[in-house]
Amino acid sequence: MEERSRCLIFDPFAGISGDMVLGALIDLGLEPKWLLDLVRSLSVQVDVRIEEVMRGSLKASAVQLEATSAELPRRLNDVLQIIEAADIGETARDRATKAFHKLAEVEGALHGVPADQVHFHEVGADDAIVDIVGSCTGIAHLGIERCFTRHVAVGRGCISTQHGSLPLPAPATLRLLEGLPVRESDLEGELTTPTGAVLLSVLTGGQRVPGEFVPIRSGYGAGNRDPATHPNCLRLIIAELEERGPTVLVQADVDDMSPEYAPSLVEALYVAGAIDVWTQPVQMKKSRTGLRIEVLIPESGRETISRVLFQHSTTIGLRYWRVQRELLPRSLAALQWRGFTIRVKTSTAPDGRVQRKLEYDDILAAARALGLSPLQVREEIERTLADPGASDLPVTL
Repeated sequence: MEERSRCLIFDPFAGISGDMVLGALIDLGLEPKWLLDLVRSLSVQVDVRIEEVMRGSLKASAVQLEATSAELPRRLNDVLQIIEAADIGETARDRATKAFHKLAEVEGALHGVPADQVHFHEVGADDAIVDIVGSCTGIAHLGIERCFTRHVAVGRGCISTQHGSLPLPAPATLRLLEGLPVRESDLEGELTTPTGAVLLSVLTGGQRVPGEFVPIRSGYGAGNRDPATHPNCLRLIIAELEERGPTVLVQADVDDMSPEYAPSLVEALYVAGAIDVWTQPVQMKKSRTGLRIEVLIPESGRETISRVLFQHSTTIGLRYWRVQRELLPRSLAALQWRGFTIRVKTSTAPDGRVQRKLEYDDILAAARALGLSPLQVREEIERTLADPGASDLPVTL
């Protein structure tokens, strides 16, 4: 049996920065209004300019962010409070939080201070917060859970920072790229920034592009410079992967791990290639309440999933077996409703009936912004979908 799953491939052939990711997401088809609305919902003072530009021979979308007020260096907790108050989905919030925790850990290790005492300079500025939160939110809007990366280009030379002149790639960038495939470049200047590196690390976990995939759509995000030597942009590719061979269900039980650590475990399992993950409480030996983690994965990924379970949980053993699956043909689409992007998962039953499921995170975000209940929003959108003359119909992503 073969089935296809959708993923996002990062192709940083000229490096990567946060604003390049934002530009590529818009070039992929996300409405610019999505980013403008997000900035307005954050406690930041940033002007946003979005335009189409040429980088070499390639047309790309450029996102320029400019802080409109003087900023004081922030600490980790200051940034986390901004993320917590943001009107975004939980997946995007978790990824953005993880990104800033990782930035703080790297900066702290490099400068010999605890992570929570690090003073963010460039990476804590308003524009950097928009870069990271916006990138995580945009990818969530595309309905993508698995990301992969090609080799990351890094530049040569030195860069001026708050800590003086430093070699490229900057020490923080190099530390953040650990575990990711990197390509040396003869190009001068900073090609990959700390925000770009941390996004790659958190979103892909260093997973390289599978040998076979079906490209669905590509988008280009422009860097600030336009050198004559190469097109300075990042390419993002929405692709489908063919899951070949049998599927395996991997199961592990733990009774000595706090449930608050389950979300980070689930995120790590998805990053490692899980098709689906779920947890449930179970009664274990001596009447102890435990947690059962079950992971659906192509058999070829079982060893990787096993390593993740042993690394991110307290389990000392697991079990697995082959399972059969039967799936309806399905696709992901999106519609514009009252200025909001609402993702729609569509499946087709054997008798031809079309079934649609609205993405709850998008419903919740719209409801909060409009002062409505999520149920009211869902019912109004469903009435729109049922109207054959409606203009707000889903567009396949």
